[in-house]
Amino acid sequence: METTKPNVIAISGIKNSGKTTLIAKIVAALASEGYKVGVIKHDGHEFAADHPGTDSHKIKMAGADAVMVYSATKLMLVRNLDETVAFEDLLKYYADMDLVIVEGMKHSSLPKIEVVSNHAKAICTANVIAIAAPASVATNAANTPIIDRNDVNAVLKYIRKFI
Repeated sequence: METTKPNVIAISGIKNSGKTTLIAKIVAALASEGYKVGVIKHDGHEFAADHPGTDSHKIKMAGADAVMVYSATKLMLVRNLDETVAFEDLLKYYADMDLVIVEGMKHSSLPKIEVVSNHAKAICTANVIAIAAPASVATNAANTPIIDRNDVNAVLKYIRKFI
């Protein structure tokens, strides 16, 4: 059976649990092996995509509904949304990726590795394939493998199932 690209996995957990740090390690390891990896960061709040003083920020603040900045090697699009965008529509931008890592979406149906910090318990309820925690932390997750979040090779063992 042929799989369709992109393959997607979520790295989820509560705020400040170490998700971004773990994702950076995963991306660095996979990129060094030649994989094309994309990341989608889910933000449950408003975020600032640009900062004061740039031309694009001035134009956006003047009332533009969309501003794109591009060069020969990259682009950035900031666009107002009239309605919530479907997650599946975001994946259209990642069609050439071997893997898309989604940061967040702890309540989604995506397969996920939950990152747990020193004093937290696991909170994700669906499709958790592993819990990445400090070696000394016990969690409340029955029958879910617990891996050392500082051992990127152990984490990659679970990630590779989705590439």
